Amino acid sequence: MPSPQLLVLFGSQTGTAQDVSERLGREARRRRLGCRVQALDSYPVVNLINEPLVIFVCATTGQGDPPDNMKNFWGFIFRKNLPSTALCQMDFAVLGLGDSSYAKFNFVAKKLHRRLLQLGGSALLPVCLGDDQHELGPDAAVDPWLRDLWDRVLGLYPPPPGLAEIPPGVPLPSKFTLLFLQEAPSTGSEGQRVAHPGSQEPPSESKPFLAPMISNQRVTGPSHFQDVRLIEFDILGSGISFAAGDVVLIQPSNSAAHVQRFCQVLGLDPDQLFMLQPREPDVSSPTRLPQPCSMRHLVSHYLDIASVPRRSFFELLACLSLHELEREKLLEFSSAQGQEELFEYCNRPRRTILEVLCDFPHTAAAIPPDYLLDLIPAIRPRAFSIASSLLIHPSRLQILVAVVQFQTRLKEPRRGLCSSWLASLDPGQGPVRVPLWVRPGSLAFPETPDTPVIMVGPGTGVAPFRAAIQERVAQGQTGNFLFFGCRWRDQDFYWESEWQELEKRDCLTLIPAFSREQPPALFSALQEQKVYVQHRLRELGSLVWELLDHQGAYFYLAGNAKSMPADVSEALMSIFQEEGGLCSPDAAAYLARLQQTRRFQTETWA
Repeated sequence: MPSPQLLVLFGSQTGTAQDVSERLGREARRRRLGCRVQALDSYPVVNLINEPLVIFVCATTGQGDPPDNMKNFWGFIFRKNLPSTALCQMDFAVLGLGDSSYAKFNFVAKKLHRRLLQLGGSALLPVCLGDDQHELGPDAAVDPWLRDLWDRVLGLYPPPPGLAEIPPGVPLPSKFTLLFLQEAPSTGSEGQRVAHPGSQEPPSESKPFLAPMISNQRVTGPSHFQDVRLIEFDILGSGISFAAGDVVLIQPSNSAAHVQRFCQVLGLDPDQLFMLQPREPDVSSPTRLPQPCSMRHLVSHYLDIASVPRRSFFELLACLSLHELEREKLLEFSSAQGQEELFEYCNRPRRTILEVLCDFPHTAAAIPPDYLLDLIPAIRPRAFSIASSLLIHPSRLQILVAVVQFQTRLKEPRRGLCSSWLASLDPGQGPVRVPLWVRPGSLAFPETPDTPVIMVGPGTGVAPFRAAIQERVAQGQTGNFLFFGCRWRDQDFYWESEWQELEKRDCLTLIPAFSREQPPALFSALQEQKVYVQHRLRELGSLVWELLDHQGAYFYLAGNAKSMPADVSEALMSIFQEEGGLCSPDAAAYLARLQQTRRFQTETWA
């Protein structure tokens, strides 16, 4: 390979942007181009002034926010003191990944593209706007954009004479070699790299804290359709500190049954020990894997065999397949023309990597172990809003977890990896430890003691507001207004007695919305109309306007991102017009000012 010429930097929240970036790396290698692929925050951003050719792959999260692994880069690149010629030697292209059902569709990619131009960079192509809502997903925009990109790049950097492009059907060398050990080493033991009590550095993804689980309690009624858990961890001695609005990240594991099935299908010995050795000098082994490592540990704690595979999985699997019929089908799934069929086979029913490998048994049995880390992505940590305050529960951390389970046309129900794993852990049966660490969330609460806060948290969206209310009450702040929505008062009214006690003490004003139970007098008039938090906001419009406009209140919203945030924003717009006498454009401007001054903050998830 020639010396690295192309740099691919990604900001990824769910793994899609990272997957596209690694695809760019593979396609560069096929074209005999040196290529480095890195997360934006792991790249020393001051070095950008020396980079001739950079592709940025950026997802947009939440309400137009950058992913967590590019937030430091984002802060740096928008510094006002950067000279307008800082990147005048750089050719660049920006590939965005977003969802057109959100108001700020691909906001991060568009804004970054404009900023790189302001700093003197030369754009090879217009920004690519990948859209999750397209029936073929982001690839509908990404595929043609990449074809144009390679035409431009190869014009600037033609491959060395005599070196032909590596054809698509030929597998590239694996990133790692697995050196199998004949016997266990005499020293050292296998285990996760973890932060130990009393450690100087706070726990992190590379060194999580193994927190003892204290309790795992179902908080929904026995007849409720959803299993929701209040889970408590002991963080004594961990060095973990947090404030209301922060989130905890938890590293889940695969079930023992899935691990066993995977090893059977691939013909792997779970107890086989190996050392992981990178093939390239600039590639390092994953910090989460011990050296030596057993196959069981690799599959249990690292390989995301329960995830829905991406197109790149089928591309590599087709390269590795020795079975003619299976290879033919895999090639079809990995082609641009086969994306509709792949969507029907894989994405629509949420078929997992393990299930796909079971469907292609001859190919699975022939996968060289060296390719496991190229083929299967790493298990990503899951973020949960912290639902408790250290002021009320010292050295404890609580979360509210909705256990994800739903049915598709496949026989076995689809289950959320982390929530199902957490629900399966029972501290009553013996010690249970869970790898976790904490990071700042997107919600920040006012420090001024007299500022009221309006919190809208339907369902498990109420979790960060419980932490905020506990913290504020402990500090003597009483202007707490909580709009909480659930289905039934007796089934999923989380922390009902706690809220009632605070109401008696005049520390909280609670406005509940029970969507499935209306008062008898209302029911016949409403028929099947359901009452949600946005309806209660409108009912109390004069109070909301008084708090926001006359008392300088902050407004917070947390919960499912599907339609609730838009419905709540619409209710606010209506309040501004009816109670504040604003015309529609002025109401929109008022809402925008609240957002700009951080008096309107949201934390939503899909």
